[in-house]
Amino acid sequence: MKILKPLTKNMFRDIAKSKGRFIAIILIIMLGVLIFVGVKAAGPSLNDSLNTTVTDKKLSDVQLISTTGFTQKDLNLAEKVSGAKAERVKYKQVVGSKSHVAMALYGYKKTNKQNQLIIRSGHLPSKSNEIILDQVAKTKYGYKLGDKFSFDKSADLKSRTYKIVGFASSPQYIDNESRGASNVGDGTVRMFAYIYDKQMNLPFATQLNVRFDKLQSKNTFSDSYKDAVDHKVKKLKTAFKGRAKERSDSLVGDNLKTLDQQQKQLNDAKGQLMLASSAGTDVSEQLMTLNSQQTQLTVGYDKLHKQTKTSYTWQTREDLPGFSAYGESSDRIAAIANVFPVFFFLIAALITFTTITRMIEEARGQIGTFKALGYTKWEIAKNYFYYALTAGLIGTLLGAVIGNESLPRIVLALYKQYIPLTWDVKFQWMIVLIALIFALLATVGAAMIVVRRELSEGPAALMRPKAPKSAKKILLERIKPLWNHLSFNRKVSYRNLFRFKSRMFMTIIGIAGGTALILTGFGIQNSIGASGNRQYGEIFDYQAVVRLSNNNSTKALKVLNDNDQYRSSTKVSATTGKVKANGEQVDDVNFYTPESANFDKYIHLKDSKTDQKLKLKDNQVVLTEKMAKILKVKAGDMISIKTASGKGGEIKVSAVTQNFISHFMYLNKDTYKELFGTAPKTNTLLVNLKSQTNGQRNSLANKLLKHGGVMGTSYTYDQESTIAKMTSSLMPIVLIFILLSGVLSFVVLYNLTNINVSERIRELSTIKVLGFYNNEVTMYIVRENIILTILGIIVGYGVGNLLTAYILNQASTALVIFPLTISTFGYIVATVLMIVFTVIVMLITHQKLKGIDMIGALKSNE
Repeated sequence: MKILKPLTKNMFRDIAKSKGRFIAIILIIMLGVLIFVGVKAAGPSLNDSLNTTVTDKKLSDVQLISTTGFTQKDLNLAEKVSGAKAERVKYKQVVGSKSHVAMALYGYKKTNKQNQLIIRSGHLPSKSNEIILDQVAKTKYGYKLGDKFSFDKSADLKSRTYKIVGFASSPQYIDNESRGASNVGDGTVRMFAYIYDKQMNLPFATQLNVRFDKLQSKNTFSDSYKDAVDHKVKKLKTAFKGRAKERSDSLVGDNLKTLDQQQKQLNDAKGQLMLASSAGTDVSEQLMTLNSQQTQLTVGYDKLHKQTKTSYTWQTREDLPGFSAYGESSDRIAAIANVFPVFFFLIAALITFTTITRMIEEARGQIGTFKALGYTKWEIAKNYFYYALTAGLIGTLLGAVIGNESLPRIVLALYKQYIPLTWDVKFQWMIVLIALIFALLATVGAAMIVVRRELSEGPAALMRPKAPKSAKKILLERIKPLWNHLSFNRKVSYRNLFRFKSRMFMTIIGIAGGTALILTGFGIQNSIGASGNRQYGEIFDYQAVVRLSNNNSTKALKVLNDNDQYRSSTKVSATTGKVKANGEQVDDVNFYTPESANFDKYIHLKDSKTDQKLKLKDNQVVLTEKMAKILKVKAGDMISIKTASGKGGEIKVSAVTQNFISHFMYLNKDTYKELFGTAPKTNTLLVNLKSQTNGQRNSLANKLLKHGGVMGTSYTYDQESTIAKMTSSLMPIVLIFILLSGVLSFVVLYNLTNINVSERIRELSTIKVLGFYNNEVTMYIVRENIILTILGIIVGYGVGNLLTAYILNQASTALVIFPLTISTFGYIVATVLMIVFTVIVMLITHQKLKGIDMIGALKSNE
């Protein structure tokens, strides 16, 4: 142990003497690991936190809604499926509040355990005249505890006014705003509410919630959970097979018996009249009366069966409002985490490798001395390994702990558009292990390579400075007219740049990497926002889609013409179906068939490659870009089309049009008739409106629903708001990327400049002795940094675009294309930050060079 003591002392002395470099290595490793582990942990933490929340609040796995309600028999049927626990709840959509908005109203019962509310303030109803409202009723509509809340008469409740005793969030509505579609009000549910079960005039519960305890150990976003739920839904559907008809028949009951009795009497009367007629009696008037009675009886039968026809709507968690969007949001972060942090960490590792290499190369004299004193290669080498290992472990430990414990929590705290989550941030051991391996490769790996190379030389060679490379002419020197016009200082700078190529490339890579990462941060946010801006700015030039209930637009157009915000509209036939090609299939495709030639004023069809305007050709269709990519088709290829009703066939693709959100297929009326065997029916209006407030949008949608003969109205504003929320949800990640990328760039530039100065200390002392002023000595070094910074920024522009494009491709969904978009502001910020860092490093370097010990440097061992 005693023989190792001088080496150990020397290692600690080296650390103390070069604290800046040791700390820089730790910082670079720490930043790389921090962003790698932190961003990698953000996606799983989002999913785990929501999973913990919905598990705690006992969110049902399956929800079944019936048009005729559920009885105890239905509950028993559901619970026959292994592990199922079922609850019945009264539920219906009503209109209420001062704004007369559509609401999801639930009946509250103390015995119900599933879908427990998250109380934000107040308490659950304890009296029949009390109500607990959605938190948005407070934040968006201004209601307070103790206020009165009224429902429209159409809600059909025991009372129309209730006292507000609480505000809550619900695991059924994890997004603070998204509440789903409605068949009342303006067509969109704006809030939910709970009142006492008996206050609702419903003879039966209309919703059946089913939960499986064994599934709660699975993460709700995992494929394992989704497959298990799909299996349970199949089992439930099997259990309910034939139940709809049985339920309908049981509800018909005595009414059907009465009608059957009347039919029998009618048939008997007809028989008697026919006998009288055959005997020569005129029974024409009596037959007319019986025919009239038969018509009324037939209407009675139809009305009875329509009113009591049972149909079921099956839902899983994926179908709940906001649930899929949340999952896609965490998936996008996970996709970003598969690229951005890896690139970040590679830059950090590369710079660390260079720093360790330079440090050991500078210690050639010490290595030679120890070798001459008789120390073995391992005894000499392991101290440098310990140095590298210590820096790598400290950096990894700090980065892993800070990254894993801070970034996911920051993201969770800023996900304010979702319900309050129970944070569940697990330590990502596997990710930390991967980061540790990379960190040790960059530190210990570099030490092993360089020490092994240095120790291969003899002590005498090691104790002498490494022979400088032979001077060679650089390319600029061969261009005489340009070279001869350069000043002496510039000639020196250019020669030094090409003389130390490895340092030049390292600096360019460091600056380019930092610039690229900052641009990528802006690019991710800009591009996601651009999908909505371009869809509803360049392609769709309308503000509302009105769905007609009877293929007649007369009433709807009358309501629209009476509205001050209305400008114009066009009629289209809109239906949905699926498209197949090359073994791939895209479901939920919107088929649009325009009725008039002014369609191109509302939807601009442009070739996705040439940007040229497209026209709808006979016996051909136009597909949107994302769908064409999934199906692997292009203009001229054949595709197979089928509507929800089973009609369709094969047809040729005439072109692929630009589109960023959802799937659309466009065809003219003749093509529609040829393909589907029937003429298209106008069932939709694309409406151009002036700028509207939320109140004006709600009011128009209400009027159209009540008086316009429409099924519902959807506004592009709502889709744009969804895209805006998607963009804002990534803002925390983007800001973290930009901040840490900036810090990394600064540390890299500072570290490489320090290496440059330490390597050339004798050269700098020499020119200072020759009479160079302090500013000139500084510029001797900084001039090279400025050139390399400019080159790094330019290279970073290109790398940033490539990196952003790759991440966007990874983060895209089946319905959305994110167009590569990086704002001018992003370029300005990235450029200014790099310039600022260069200036700061220049000032630090200037102070350091002013204090150079010229005599000591020039007296150093030859």
